[in-house]
Amino acid sequence: MQTRIQIPLRSVLSTLLLAGGVAMNALPVHAADTPVETAKPAAAPAEDAMATARKHIQAKQWSQAASVLEKVVAKEPRNADAHNLLGFSYRWMDRMDDSFASYGKALAIEPNHRGAHQYVGVAYLKVGKPEKAEEHLAKLQQICGANCEETRELAAKLAEYKTAKR
Repeated sequence: MQTRIQIPLRSVLSTLLLAGGVAMNALPVHAADTPVETAKPAAAPAEDAMATARKHIQAKQWSQAASVLEKVVAKEPRNADAHNLLGFSYRWMDRMDDSFASYGKALAIEPNHRGAHQYVGVAYLKVGKPEKAEEHLAKLQQICGANCEETRELAAKLAEYKTAKR
């Protein structure tokens, strides 16, 4: 003999609606005017700060860029790109000791950081040490060859320096 359990239809429907509602809450919610395929997570604060610093650099606002980058490296001390751009900003502000320290940190974090090798090479030219710039040029040639942008740009700066010193 089979036993039949009768469950009121209202209970079944309530349970299904409740379960569906819970499942719906797990799905991402987008504003009505935001297509799902273009919705993106918010950028990390450091990425926003780096974008702000780059805008200051493009505008040649060196102290504003440095101020932003100092905060980035305080929060993310292993951010080689931030240390590199901080060194770049310091170089344009004629804060050469700070500039070399920042490039040194970038290269300690990422020894093959092409931008840091290029920029520290230019900094060495600024303080009259072309032999140190040549060391970084040689390192760039090892890392990315003679045709990468950083190698070409540092080589051009070195050639300009040597021409001007004649």
